[in-house]
Amino acid sequence: MARRKKKPGSGWLLKLVLLAAVIAGVAAIWLWNEKRNWRPDEDTYPDQGALIGEEDENVDFEVLAGLGASFVYLETSKGARDKDSGFSDNLVAAREAGLEVGTVHEFDPCERADGQSANYVTIVPRDEQLLPPAIRLARTADDCPTRVSDAAVQSELLTLVNQIEAHAGAPVVLAPSRDFEERYRPAARLERALWLEGDMDEPGYAGRPWTVWTANASHMTQAADTPLRWLVVRP
Repeated sequence: MARRKKKPGSGWLLKLVLLAAVIAGVAAIWLWNEKRNWRPDEDTYPDQGALIGEEDENVDFEVLAGLGASFVYLETSKGARDKDSGFSDNLVAAREAGLEVGTVHEFDPCERADGQSANYVTIVPRDEQLLPPAIRLARTADDCPTRVSDAAVQSELLTLVNQIEAHAGAPVVLAPSRDFEERYRPAARLERALWLEGDMDEPGYAGRPWTVWTANASHMTQAADTPLRWLVVRP
């Protein structure tokens, strides 16, 4: 039986395709490593820190301070029931390392403000030395067990802001995700400092300047076993 003849240049074409795939793979790995190690320039943003919660393993706050962090925000509570079990220990350790500390409550659009503020105040002490508290606005009400109108979400958020501010004695920082901001427009409705997200790119989705920026959501450091959410404060 006669052998099928190869098309002219088919071997070179396959090699070129394989070479392109290898180059793309190497580039992807390089970009991944670049992202994990990247943080904003300290000359431009001298005030840098991290967001710490239960997902972050074995955080060494002394090392974190040695890497140039001046502050941390600690996750404290979520909705009306969940609390970060490591908050108290993290608060002590962060202060012993000389770091300023702020707290973060994650707003649940499915629950009333009264229960959420009660959850927050039972874990966070009244302390004038704490940084302004932050309210993280990550979820919309689309997956709530019962329908919650946009107006109801906005109303409960305003109530929660007032309640947490009364406890803290300071204005809150609002930390909306892009989806939450597009849906409920908290940046336009509430004149509070903003904490926005944008990996390696300054965020502009809220329509006005940010005060805190999550510049890298997975920054690898020697201070923890897992990547940390790296923050900067506008000078």
